[in-house]
Amino acid sequence: MLGPRLAIAALVASLCAASCSTASDPRTTDELIAEGRQLDLDGRHDEAVDLFRLALERDPDSFDAHYGLARALDLTGAYEDARRHFERAIELAPEHNKDQPLRMMGIAWTFVGQVDEAARYFQQVFDRRLAASAFPGAADVANELGRVYLELRDVDRAEVWYRTGHETAARESDRAEWQVDLADMRWAHAQARIAARRGQAEDARRHMADVERLLDKGTNQDQRIHYPYLAGYVDFHLGEYASARTHLEQADQDDPFILLLLAQASERLGDEEVARDYYRQVLESSSHGITNAFARPVALEKLGESG
Repeated sequence: MLGPRLAIAALVASLCAASCSTASDPRTTDELIAEGRQLDLDGRHDEAVDLFRLALERDPDSFDAHYGLARALDLTGAYEDARRHFERAIELAPEHNKDQPLRMMGIAWTFVGQVDEAARYFQQVFDRRLAASAFPGAADVANELGRVYLELRDVDRAEVWYRTGHETAARESDRAEWQVDLADMRWAHAQARIAARRGQAEDARRHMADVERLLDKGTNQDQRIHYPYLAGYVDFHLGEYASARTHLEQADQDDPFILLLLAQASERLGDEEVARDYYRQVLESSSHGITNAFARPVALEKLGESG
């Protein structure tokens, strides 16, 4: 056991080591945060965590450091610690800029499948945008919450929020034709997926036809890329796994949720190695969006990896 003098010396040495490591780093706090962001985007989440923590040693009340650290921690699987830093980021954000950290906290709860907690934060963003008469933005959040409910298997509440999204978008005055068509397309897209989840094949196909009709108008050509995802999603949930995989292979291969569906369809078809490859591709995503919140935890479990 150390004597009193040795114990004090050891404590001083450890404190000095911590402070000296911070003081000796020539980078500014802003540079540490910028490098941390880039590392996080590059998939080097553990290294990003180290830099964000170093930035917080310099400035414990840095919104950007807490926000960046929380994002990186979620992608390492340190979910509880991530939420603690998102909460601090929400506290530090100016009133006019709280929507994004609130939304990210909703996504953080989605990573762990806690739909009621996720909804509490998405609801706040929706209410804030509605109060500001920012109807398109409020509609986007309502649709996002609808998707969270759908993928976390509360189909009835998913339908409520997707309908809310459609109705909220209609509150915007003087909408252009393309805006009306886009809102209608998103609602039809959602109804097709909801029907597929309920096993209602005829309704799902009817709503898919509505999406095709709206696409054929040509007012939202940038949305055509999402149709193969819709077709694959509907086929997957109706048990048509071969055609689901064919459609999904034509969809956005950078979307981790599409890769998840491809993995799951391959599993159903008995292609285990193909499925594992798709799960590995899911883990290459550095997104902190809801699609990765749905996909990443499943891929980690399937591959037997920790965060």
